[in-house]
Amino acid sequence: MSATSDASVPPKSISLRPVPMLIFGSRWLQLPLYVGLIIAQGVYVVLFIKELWHLFAHAFDFSEQQIMLAVLGLIDVVMISNLLVMVIVGGYETFVSRLNLRGHPDEPEWLSHVNASVLKIKLAMAIIGISSIHLLRTFIEAGALASGKTNYTETGVMWQTIIHTVFILSAIGIAVVDRLSNASVEDARQAAEH
Repeated sequence: MSATSDASVPPKSISLRPVPMLIFGSRWLQLPLYVGLIIAQGVYVVLFIKELWHLFAHAFDFSEQQIMLAVLGLIDVVMISNLLVMVIVGGYETFVSRLNLRGHPDEPEWLSHVNASVLKIKLAMAIIGISSIHLLRTFIEAGALASGKTNYTETGVMWQTIIHTVFILSAIGIAVVDRLSNASVEDARQAAEH
């Protein structure tokens, strides 16, 4: 074959076949899911403002413990909102389309190296943080178990602690598996270079 006939053959990386294009284009079906999460984040903003107003309105009536519980509730809302941002931005960037934020002053630092495994670890850490806040609130209120002035039971506190421990162990497991898979990929790459 001559060089001129090779130049007229389209590259194999560009596929115009309908089934692969349909499969690749199906990633856009996730767009409404991310828009729904943005709406859910708006609901969390409303909840935060409502809780903040409640705290402000009762600032002189609440005990120190009640104020601490209200502030922990606010922190919980913020952490869930952070989790939503990670899922929305990281998931869209990983599974739908690039955001093209390179050079933007507000680009998240972690976005430059986001992939599915990084996103899993970040989500696991965020879930542990949220669980920690819930567990701390439970421990603060558990002080009233003997008096019966709390909605918590000893069994409920025990199960929350067990679930939190499972979250931690799961995150450690995800991190170990990710590290092992990255090490094997790196070893294979180095072996191919030599």
